[in-house]
Amino acid sequence: MKADAFQELVVSVRQAGRIRRGTLRASRVTTFKPADIKAVRKKLRASQSEFALMIGVNVSTLRNWEQGRRVPDGPALALLRVASKNPTARRRSAPWLARCGLTAAAADERPMV
Repeated sequence: MKADAFQELVVSVRQAGRIRRGTLRASRVTTFKPADIKAVRKKLRASQSEFALMIGVNVSTLRNWEQGRRVPDGPALALLRVASKNPTARRRSAPWLARCGLTAAAADERPMV
């Protein structure tokens, strides 16, 4: 690893520690409203069960998010962020396509659910 890249990583880790201890506020905070989560799912043309499988959560968890009873966090929040910025990234992933019995071309041609 190059020295400048390593130094940048060290700075990031130290910032994360200060944020976690509460001595520094996070510069970026991502939140998804229930309507945003449903919009991301619709953009992917996925049913609730397909979308839940894509991001690795239970369907009931996804429903709770979409209805505003719970709020996503951690890895699920990161995957929602990726899905919202690049809808084809997760939709075309080989493991998800295989579990749904689809090819990439078939997934792209699916109608809006």
